[in-house]
Amino acid sequence: MTAAATATLRAAPSPAAAAPPVPRRRPEPPAVHADVAATALLQVQGVSLEYRTPEHVVRATHQVSFDVHQAERFVLLGPSGCGKSTLLKAIAGFIPPAEGQIHLDGRRVQGPGPDRIVVFQEFDQLPPWKTVKQNVMFPLLASRTLGRRDAEDRALHWLDRVGLSRFADVHPHQLSGGMKQRVAIARALAMQPRVLLMDEPFAALDALTRRRMQEELLALWEELRFTLLFVTHSIEEALVVGSRIALLSPHPGRMRAEINSHGFDLASQGSPEFQATAQRIHHLLFDAPPHGADGDHPQ
Repeated sequence: MTAAATATLRAAPSPAAAAPPVPRRRPEPPAVHADVAATALLQVQGVSLEYRTPEHVVRATHQVSFDVHQAERFVLLGPSGCGKSTLLKAIAGFIPPAEGQIHLDGRRVQGPGPDRIVVFQEFDQLPPWKTVKQNVMFPLLASRTLGRRDAEDRALHWLDRVGLSRFADVHPHQLSGGMKQRVAIARALAMQPRVLLMDEPFAALDALTRRRMQEELLALWEELRFTLLFVTHSIEEALVVGSRIALLSPHPGRMRAEINSHGFDLASQGSPEFQATAQRIHHLLFDAPPHGADGDHPQ
């Protein structure tokens, strides 16, 4: 497994760019023309989400609204229980909103689709009886996106991009946690989704592997400029991964603020600007006055 531990994504290093007022370390997302800016790729409009317990209907999020544009790295950040993962599942089409609407490419989201692919944090998201290559091929075949030969070619291409071409014929139990997440990312990107949805994908990894995966995800984004919606409860990870961050309040999740963060990267974590922004986010999340509405109500 020594070779596995050193497998890396094949991407060019990030060029420097200007992005005031935060440190100028990472290039800004591609410019959005005026006609495109008028309509975001993903629109979440006044979305409230609820779930039932034996005694109550619990409101997970309350009237959340935000837009995500092409090639953005948009992060949903909030404490545990604020509904951020539930919101991501609603965007994926797994949960219908109790109120509000979600639109992708101007069309209302009413169920799952291949234009939204999710990478979860659990390592068991890969069927264990399939090889690595078969796992990447599976959604391409199940959705009838490609025939078997073309699906195999695309699977091998993406496994090569994430540094796992040598492991195409092994099974998931033979891989480390970080390698399993690379397979999940390759499987998602092979589908060429309009939005890549990542639900705390590195939360179960050790600190060193987590940092490495953050580096590799950003290197891959620099090369491909896909649209990313990323969920985390780590302020530091949100600043590193995101170009823009939506802050959700404690339960029920409401929009507290949006923060531009495209100027930060892993190298800036120890800087005074990074630490000051992290402290500001902490205060916005936990020190803002609570709203009047209760988060749950009797059935």
